[in-house]
Amino acid sequence: MPVPLFNLAPNLTVSRLCLGTMTFGEQNSLPQSFGLLDEAFNGGINFFDSAEMYPVPQRAETQGRSEEYLGRWIKLRKIPRDRIVLATKVAGPSGQMTWIRGGPKCLDCRNITNAIDSSLKRMQVDYIDLYQIHWPDRFVCRSFFFIDILPVDVIFDSWGKGSYGFVIKYLHLLSFVPALCYSVQVIYVCFLCSYVPMFGETEYDPTRQFCSVGIEEQLDALSRAVAAGKIRYIGVSNETPYGVMKFIQVADRIAHYPKIVSVQNSYNLLCRTFDAGIAECCHHEGISLLAYSPLAMGILSGKYFAADGGPVDARLNVFKGRYSEGESRYNLSNNIIKAAALEYHAIAIKYSLHPVSLAIAFVLRHPLVASAIFGATKSWQLQEVLKACMIELTPEIIAEINNIHARFPDPCP
Repeated sequence: MPVPLFNLAPNLTVSRLCLGTMTFGEQNSLPQSFGLLDEAFNGGINFFDSAEMYPVPQRAETQGRSEEYLGRWIKLRKIPRDRIVLATKVAGPSGQMTWIRGGPKCLDCRNITNAIDSSLKRMQVDYIDLYQIHWPDRFVCRSFFFIDILPVDVIFDSWGKGSYGFVIKYLHLLSFVPALCYSVQVIYVCFLCSYVPMFGETEYDPTRQFCSVGIEEQLDALSRAVAAGKIRYIGVSNETPYGVMKFIQVADRIAHYPKIVSVQNSYNLLCRTFDAGIAECCHHEGISLLAYSPLAMGILSGKYFAADGGPVDARLNVFKGRYSEGESRYNLSNNIIKAAALEYHAIAIKYSLHPVSLAIAFVLRHPLVASAIFGATKSWQLQEVLKACMIELTPEIIAEINNIHARFPDPCP
């Protein structure tokens, strides 16, 4: 049975399964990545998702490799450009990934433009079908400390021109004593990172909000890229109802700004937070969900609950302690997560379904889901996901799923 298609936007038809590439260049070598891409494409998948920061776990030595592998595959296989849909993402603010544009500090016009041009170069294509903001540019001061006996010129050398002034500019927001800043021997340092509750966080704290690049500037940069033919459509990721509606509001107010066509957020049996707020926004505004992590980082396959802890090369095992974003959400020591996952696994067994098929089929039945973005490191995993397109969950199965959800609501938010 071929993979069903979905009209994401005018002249943009995507397969309801999307192969995510964040393992390419880390867990998967170039030949392995080519093999998975071949199988996916030949199996009816035309939709491929990447990001400038991939692969994950992220590090300077591998940054951009996932896009590079994808581009090399397209060129080597001579895939007609109109036969595939390419989606990628610009990294939001980060105090950790200093190897990406020196931060990346923010989603201003310069950073977005540079990110688009770099992604086009890595993928060896003329345009990107769907360009997404990986996570919002809404800042918070996470931590701060002071360094004494450190001359100002050292600060300039290590952080770049203007960094010292940047720190001084925002000290008053943190109730520091400004006089201290004028000493060449003492300086306060604050690390900034995006603040929107995500990757395991659920509660918004207004006291942690910081300054950010306006959505107007972000959309202006994206509109210029659309006008230049570099990207066709735009989307957001890891967003909130507020963020989704602000992007819509600004685009409605300024006619030449592009409207977002998709939200790429986590959605699976263990995380249905999309339904609590963003779903209503998307329904009324004609925006689709690209559901990432439909298998909850592999937890819903049941592989981690074997007596030996699962395959040694499974992602949460091989990168234990190196993948904070994933481990904070998919915490295998959380008894509630384990209990819920085991009950979903029992439903699959009861109805003679593979746990992967149950999980994927559940996501695909959502009326707002355009495509489920999944990752695979092995051929058999990809084949199990493809089979899910043939599964239609009965009302009895859905009732049992909802019963579990009522007892274990969103343990992996």
